[in-house]
Amino acid sequence: IIPVRYKSTRFPGKAMVDINGKTMVQRVLEQSSRAKGLDKVLVATDEQVIFDHILSIGGDVCMTSSDHPSGTDRCKEALAQEKDSYDFVVNIQGDEPFIDPRQIDQLIDGLDQDVQIATQAKLIEQSNQIFDPNCVKVIMDPSGHALYFSRTAIPHVRNHPQHLWTSHFQYHQHIGIYAYRTDILNEVTELQVSSLEQAEGLEQLRWLENSYTIKVLTTSYQAHGIDTPEDLEKVLNNKL
Repeated sequence: IIPVRYKSTRFPGKAMVDINGKTMVQRVLEQSSRAKGLDKVLVATDEQVIFDHILSIGGDVCMTSSDHPSGTDRCKEALAQEKDSYDFVVNIQGDEPFIDPRQIDQLIDGLDQDVQIATQAKLIEQSNQIFDPNCVKVIMDPSGHALYFSRTAIPHVRNHPQHLWTSHFQYHQHIGIYAYRTDILNEVTELQVSSLEQAEGLEQLRWLENSYTIKVLTTSYQAHGIDTPEDLEKVLNNKL
């Protein structure tokens, strides 16, 4: 499911912006449809213009409420409208027009019925990234399950200057693609907003606070989300 809002705070209407002859949401849909492990790809939106656009290009789309606080909640409503049953729902970000289908399949390959929620992370190689609050960091236990997500640099490396921290610890950037077992998706969307979630602005902390497990699969694929007009400008100028 590709959850798409029209009224994005930082970039209103970005789903419909033109990227070299195709809208952003069309590119996400086409890339996702190339993944071999997905039985269906569905756009879930709250805007008629997006709904009509997806229909016009032959895609599957459903209309959802404009009141959803997150893409996870929108995925739940979209799933509830489906007649068929599914084992997992993969939440693919609507602002990732260059997502690699192999990245999606990589996530799917790591799923089994013991997995409640799965996501991805990429090794951070540049030390400045770990201090960027827009780069969400994740630390995992030895079995590959998330211990914590943060916008700050975690962990703190004692007795070393900050620019050398990546030489002494393997930091990972969280890549915002999720796979939820369908029963778990229905459960986590009923949870109340948690204190850690409010502090960091990260919904996955709500799930951890309520003792759900999140399997983190490492990937070499880099996310190129478009959050602002400046991000789009970089894309159009081939600066990514």
